[in-house]
Amino acid sequence: MDKFTESLKQANFKGEISGSVTDLDFYSHDASMFEIEPKLVVFPLDDNDVEILVTTASKLKTTIPGLSLTARSGGTCMSGGSINDSVIVDFSKHFTKLGEPNEQAIIQTQPGVYYRDFEVATLKKGLILPSFPASREICMIGGMVNNNSGGELSLRYGKTENYVVELNVVFSDGKEYSIKPLDKKSLDAKIAQNDFEGNLYKQVYELVDKNYELLKNAKPKVTKNSTGYNLWDVWDRQTGIFDLTKLLVGSQGTLGFITEAKFKLVHHEPLSGVLVCFLKNIDNLGEIINTVLPHHPDSFESFDNYTIGLSIKFMPYFRKTVGWKGLIKLAFSLLPDGLLFFKGIPKMILLIEFTGENQQTVDQKIDAMSQDLKSKFKLEGVEDDDTEAKAWKFRIMRRESFNLLRKKVKDKHTAPFIDDLVVSPQYLVKFLPELRTIINKYGLLATVAGHVGDGNFHVIPLMKLENQVERDKIEPAMKEVNELVLKYGGSLSGEHNDGLIRGPWLKRSYGDQVFELFAKTKSIFDPTDLFNPHKKTDADWEYTMSSIRKHF
Repeated sequence: MDKFTESLKQANFKGEISGSVTDLDFYSHDASMFEIEPKLVVFPLDDNDVEILVTTASKLKTTIPGLSLTARSGGTCMSGGSINDSVIVDFSKHFTKLGEPNEQAIIQTQPGVYYRDFEVATLKKGLILPSFPASREICMIGGMVNNNSGGELSLRYGKTENYVVELNVVFSDGKEYSIKPLDKKSLDAKIAQNDFEGNLYKQVYELVDKNYELLKNAKPKVTKNSTGYNLWDVWDRQTGIFDLTKLLVGSQGTLGFITEAKFKLVHHEPLSGVLVCFLKNIDNLGEIINTVLPHHPDSFESFDNYTIGLSIKFMPYFRKTVGWKGLIKLAFSLLPDGLLFFKGIPKMILLIEFTGENQQTVDQKIDAMSQDLKSKFKLEGVEDDDTEAKAWKFRIMRRESFNLLRKKVKDKHTAPFIDDLVVSPQYLVKFLPELRTIINKYGLLATVAGHVGDGNFHVIPLMKLENQVERDKIEPAMKEVNELVLKYGGSLSGEHNDGLIRGPWLKRSYGDQVFELFAKTKSIFDPTDLFNPHKKTDADWEYTMSSIRKHF
């Protein structure tokens, strides 16, 4: 990569360039189960540096085999979306500018801003970006946009795509553009430019308009989806709005580099309460979900009996999260519920959260929900007094279940290959037992937790990935689980995107026609495959499997 490095310097690239062993090793991993060593890591200083980077790479693409650029911010991607075998472009060092919300509740930010810092700034104005993921303390804005992230509050508020109002993007021609929704007149003006930007708008418009019904029907019939390219929401004939941000959000850096984003924020309701429900079985789960959703909870989470058992077994682990005082409080708070558990550990625990401007409003919502569930299902263990205090312990179990597995089971490693599936809640009564049967069939140590209101579950097995016998389980187990999800009309990813692990499944998920439209979209934006190859339509199962981490 000496030629590329020298060309960057000659072009006055001002950021850092590193080929050190330490950096190459660090950037070989993200939060996925993959390991791919890059050849170079660069840290652009500003937008001009990004333009220089893309322009230089485009010119040298034909002379340097395999040259590509992969964006990275927080490195928390669980699908392998932020690692690659050429050049990693780290936005976390210099792209950290964060504005303040204006009177229209719009905030401007760069991709290297931690969500935790972003939230501090928005809460000062009583506002929030509600699509934050569970990794809110360590993830960055760039990853949230590129993966179309969601989390606990997505049930009420939707995902990141709903809050992006404008993006600054550097495309394959090496120039930065402002991307925002356009009416038909403005779209026609763009197309009439007859330049790179105009040609891009022209080709995308023709693609989505010509295949309008096909794309609308291809949209997964679930509340959350981060697979494929979001072509179905780009063009709306009824409103006359053409919005390329819908396509770029969730594109996982395969169409261009996002250098800045503007978000529309929502009012933050300061008080919350959680209703906890214990299910002896899940026979009525579908009906329970249909009873809960009309009450419009802010979040509706769940975790299974395996998570409960693991939490009790490794209780001292929680000291790292809550401290000694919190650990003692947690242990004693579980004692009353232990009496309930003597009758048998529940198959599932549900956490139903409501927010409001005052405690009376929250209490009223919780009471109404509690009474409805008791009258219809006689759920044992529904808490309606001191709800927040009693719910605290279960929220910790739910949120820490993944970390608990990852940190306490020393001889195994996280293998997120069936980690983000989505099935419509109406099918969960049948789906979840079938899922557990497959998990048990392959002897996988895994909990099932997630956003039950969306039917979005995170199943992250622990495996000895350095053991070939264990590695050989991945392909058949994934095939069975994914086919099960598709049988019920679900999506293979609600939040974590395609990356290396689900890209090879796009054609099976959407069919040949829609997959070809995805591939055409990639070629329109990135005809030389410069941006983040081996993901989305470029994914190859052989490359993916050969990249599974072998050393820990």
